[in-house]
Amino acid sequence: MTSTPDMDKPSVSNVEENRTRLCTEFAAIAGTDSAVAQCYLAENEWQMERALNSFFEADMEKVFEEDFPECDSSPKAKRPKTEENPPGGECIDLTGDSPTSAHKPSEEDENKLSLMSWNVDGLDTDNLAERARGLCSFLVLYTPDVVFLQELIPPYIQYLKKRAVSYLIIEGGEDGYFTGMMLKKSRVKFVESEIVPYPTTQMMRNLLVAQVTFKGQKLCLMTSHLESCKGHAQERMKQLRVAVEKMREAPADVTILFGGDTNLRDTEVAKVGLPPSVCDVWEHLGKQEHCRYTWDTKVNTNKTVPFVSRCRFDRIYFRPANKDGVPRLAPDHMALVGLEKLDCGRYISDHWGIYCSFSIG
Repeated sequence: MTSTPDMDKPSVSNVEENRTRLCTEFAAIAGTDSAVAQCYLAENEWQMERALNSFFEADMEKVFEEDFPECDSSPKAKRPKTEENPPGGECIDLTGDSPTSAHKPSEEDENKLSLMSWNVDGLDTDNLAERARGLCSFLVLYTPDVVFLQELIPPYIQYLKKRAVSYLIIEGGEDGYFTGMMLKKSRVKFVESEIVPYPTTQMMRNLLVAQVTFKGQKLCLMTSHLESCKGHAQERMKQLRVAVEKMREAPADVTILFGGDTNLRDTEVAKVGLPPSVCDVWEHLGKQEHCRYTWDTKVNTNKTVPFVSRCRFDRIYFRPANKDGVPRLAPDHMALVGLEKLDCGRYISDHWGIYCSFSIG
C-alpha cells in the first residue's frame, strides 16, 4: 500500500496528547498552571526549551515591575557597554551626593579612594527588588568611588541604571548572569574597558577590565567571578593566572585594583603565586577576624544548606604604581557590609559585601 502525505502526519489525537503532556511538564518545571503553560508553548511553537526560557526571562522582569515597569527590552550592543543615562523614562537618583547628608566626606576622605565589591546573587529572585533597593541604600551610605558587582542579571542592571544615575555602569555581559562596575562620575573618569575571556570556563565567567583616572592617577580596575565549587579548582586557578598576567602587563605608573567573588582557597593562591608587588588587602591590613568570612552560612541564612560553610571567597588584590614621581595609593581600611537583615527577613545577598578605602601616600 502506497503512503500518502496525509498518512504520514500525526493524528489529531496524537498531537493533542503530546501537547497536553508538554503543558503538564512545563507547569511542573515552572511552577505555574496549564493555561499559562499552553500560552508560552504555543507562542514558541511548542518547543519546551524556548518556552521555558521565555517564561523565566519574563518572570525576572516582573521581579522589578513595581520599581521599574518600563524595563528596556530592546537589543543591546556587544559588551562591554557603558551607560551614561538609562534608556527611557524619568531617572530617580538614589545615590547622588547630598549637601545635607550626615555622611558628607571630610577633606581627608575626599582624597581617599573608596571601593565596594559585592556578589549580589541576582540569580536568587526571591525578594530581589527589596534586596536591590538595599544595595542602593549602601551606595547612599558609603558613596563608594568604585563598585565591583557579580551575579548581575539584566533586570538588576536596568534597575541600577534607573536608580543610581550618579554612577557610570560598565557591564561584563548581557546574557544569563555577569559582572559589572559602577564608577562615581564626579570622582572617577572612565577611559576604556574590555572583556578578557576565560577560554575553558563552563560557567560563563570572564575578566572585566576598566582603565580610569582618579585625581590624575591612572588606575586599572578588574573584577571577576571565578569558577565556583571545589571540583573546579583547576579552572579557577587558570582564571586567576589570566588576571595575574594582566597585572604583570600593566605599566609602572598604573595602580591596579582587582576584586570580586574569587571562590579561591588559600592553597590555590599559593599554587598560582602572586607577583611580589601584589598584596591581598585583607592580609595587608592585619587579617582582621571580623572581615575574614565573606560567605558564611553560620550567620547568613539566605541559602538553605545542610552544612555550615565559612569561606573568604570575596577578595581584593592591590598593586600600587611604582614609577618615581607617581603618588602611591595604600589600603587603610576594610569592613564587611550587608550584615543586617532587610524588612523582608533576608539579607541583600548570600555574600557579605566588602568596603575598602585607600589613602594617597
